[in-house]
Amino acid sequence: MLKRLLRLCACLLPFASPSNAAETAPAGFVTKAAQAYMIEASTGTVLLAKNEEQSFSPASLAKLMTMDLVFGSLKKGEITLDTEYPVSEYAWRTGGAPSRTATMFAALKSHIRVEDLIKGVAVQGANDGCIILAEGMSGTEGNFAAAMTRRAQTLDMQKSIFTNSTGLPDGKSKVSARDLVTLAVDLQQSYPEYYHYFAQPDFEWNKIFQRNRNPLLGLGLGADGLATGFAEGEGYSIVASAERDGKRLFLALGGIASDKERTEETKRILEWGQTAFEDRQLFADKEIVGAASVYGGQTGKVDLVAKGPVSVYIPVSNPDRLSARIVYRWPLTAPVAADAEAGTLVISAGGRILREVPLYTAQGVEQGSLTSRAVDALLELGESLLFSWLWDTAEPT
Repeated sequence: MLKRLLRLCACLLPFASPSNAAETAPAGFVTKAAQAYMIEASTGTVLLAKNEEQSFSPASLAKLMTMDLVFGSLKKGEITLDTEYPVSEYAWRTGGAPSRTATMFAALKSHIRVEDLIKGVAVQGANDGCIILAEGMSGTEGNFAAAMTRRAQTLDMQKSIFTNSTGLPDGKSKVSARDLVTLAVDLQQSYPEYYHYFAQPDFEWNKIFQRNRNPLLGLGLGADGLATGFAEGEGYSIVASAERDGKRLFLALGGIASDKERTEETKRILEWGQTAFEDRQLFADKEIVGAASVYGGQTGKVDLVAKGPVSVYIPVSNPDRLSARIVYRWPLTAPVAADAEAGTLVISAGGRILREVPLYTAQGVEQGSLTSRAVDALLELGESLLFSWLWDTAEPT
């Protein structure tokens, strides 16, 4: 069977830069974290990436997925903020006062409102709060953890597996820095009515007052979430979001040596992201980005456009040369509908992919005459055979 190839239509965008750009390019930014990933929210531009696909234990960062499921159930109307769940002995012993872990000190056999449990988890990282929510919503923590993994798959968090609601160590739960940023974006953008709980400065329950565990709140960074973690043998981790001057950043770090270094490194990276980049619009809304070949149509190509302006964030000083390519499954076959997703614009700089933007057909293409379709079919067959031969001869035997 012939291999299908993706046709890459590459073009250098007319945004040149000095030849010494590598000296101050983002690729040269060094972080102490073992894993790191940061994006700018409005464009999705990748500002920092280091081992972003590498799996590591989520520790308390798993609680972000617990919150995602809770917020989702609230939004669907399956539960309310006033819904109450009982405190089981398992929740009390595993995550409550006897556990000597992060807890909201929920009293055994008491009933607690969902909103108070959310505050306990978002502000204090309460393990008992997570388990109470998990058991209340799914019957058992195991059932809830399975739902967490299914949700991760829905969000395309390809490296993530969850085996409990808390992130307490079991050697099985895994995440990646990229996945954690994906989750943070979902929490902030899909549930704005609940996201504010992550920035609540403190919370008191059972006459015990505790401050928010997020060390970034109040540092003038515009930080408003999300969570910190620690796993024995893997170090300290964090998922953070900050908005300043209309620019929102999402950052995930893992494998940091100490609590103090985690705070310092997160602050340094966020400040760099907030000050070292500027927004550059490449294409206006509905501006033609390129074209795709069409076989068997009344015309041999169709224009491609993005939905909305296409912008990226680039370094203020000595930016890398930007390049872009249009990737689509070649060729498109008539009839082609208007406004159909047909490819992707891949924007890169310094060998790094900054952003991928879906492209859509600007107009429809009707089928051509029988003669033109026959000619195009012969051309397609010939080119496919040629490309397949070139591909096969390049592969090792």
